[in-house]
Amino acid sequence: MVDSRWLFTGLVILVGVERLVELRIASRNRRWLLARGGFEVGEAHYPWMILLHSTFLVAGPLEVWVFGRPLIPALALGMSVLLVAATTLRYWVIATLRRRWTTRVVLLPGEPLISTGPFRFFQHPNYAAVVTELIALPLVHTAWVTALIYSALNALLLRTRIKVEDEALKEVEWLA
Repeated sequence: MVDSRWLFTGLVILVGVERLVELRIASRNRRWLLARGGFEVGEAHYPWMILLHSTFLVAGPLEVWVFGRPLIPALALGMSVLLVAATTLRYWVIATLRRRWTTRVVLLPGEPLISTGPFRFFQHPNYAAVVTELIALPLVHTAWVTALIYSALNALLLRTRIKVEDEALKEVEWLA
C-alpha cells in the first residue's frame, strides 16, 4: 500500500506545477497589457506574495513528514472537494479576465471593469480561491499548523494587496 504522505506530497507538487503554468500565463498577459499602454502598480508587495506562496508549497509536506500528521479520510475528502472548488473558481477567474489576468496589478486605461463571470457575485473572487486553497490543501493531510500560519500571513498580505488593487481600479475608472 502507498504511504499517504507520498500521495499528499505528489498532490502538492501537482499544485506547484499548476502555479508555475499560471505564472507563465500571467507573465505573458502582463507583457501584453504593458505593450498596450498598461502600467503596473503596487510592485512592492509582490516579492512577499512569491515568498509566501513558494514556502507554503514546502511547509505542508514538511509538516506532514516531520510531525507525522495523519491522514483522516473524512477530512481529506472534504478538503479535497474544497480544493477542487477553489481551483475551479480560479480557472473561472482566469477564463473571465482572459488577457487581463495577471498575478500583479496591471492597469489598462480605457478598458471597462469586468463584471461578468464570478465578478457578478463578488469583487475579488481570485482571492477567495487563494484563501480557500491555503486552508484546504494542507488540511488534506491534517497539516493544520501550515493552514493556520499561512492563512494568517496571507490575510495580512491580502489586506495590502486588496487596498492596492481597489485604489488602482478607482484610478482606472478615473482615467476611462
